[in-house]
Amino acid sequence: MAGVSAIVIKESLEELGTRLRTVEQPIVKERLQVLYWLKRAQAPSISQIAVAIGRHRGTVQKWLALYRAQGLEALLVVKPTPGGGNRMIPMWAEVALAKRLQEPDNGFDSYGEVQQWLLESLGIEAQYHAVYQMTRYRLKAKLKVARPQQPQAEPSTTRGI
Repeated sequence: MAGVSAIVIKESLEELGTRLRTVEQPIVKERLQVLYWLKRAQAPSISQIAVAIGRHRGTVQKWLALYRAQGLEALLVVKPTPGGGNRMIPMWAEVALAKRLQEPDNGFDSYGEVQQWLLESLGIEAQYHAVYQMTRYRLKAKLKVARPQQPQAEPSTTRGI
């Protein structure tokens, strides 16, 4: 029959239930819940289980393949997600840049100038994108430059009246 998993779950229903009640991580609970449902006498299909827990059926199949290959303990290990690695621009440099941006006399005309200032004055080599992200979004600074005007243009105070 399609959608029914041919997997033998070694743990008892009681053991799975006990572990379900004691586990705190949501992802581990979901994985145990899948095994619990498959161990029951009237086991639902993998697709039904996937819909019930809000995961793709391929994800549930990967969990079951891991269980088949390495057992319950391997299934319950959750690898930490990569993210929030080391900052390219240290916090002390960000504070120094924030002070510099607050000074009315010492402005920057471009993010490239900010990048150059970080390199020359603080010795920090950072990519343009990192400088832009930090300056624009974390420090909430907008580098505004007056637009050039033609010398023969009319003064803006008399226009439109």
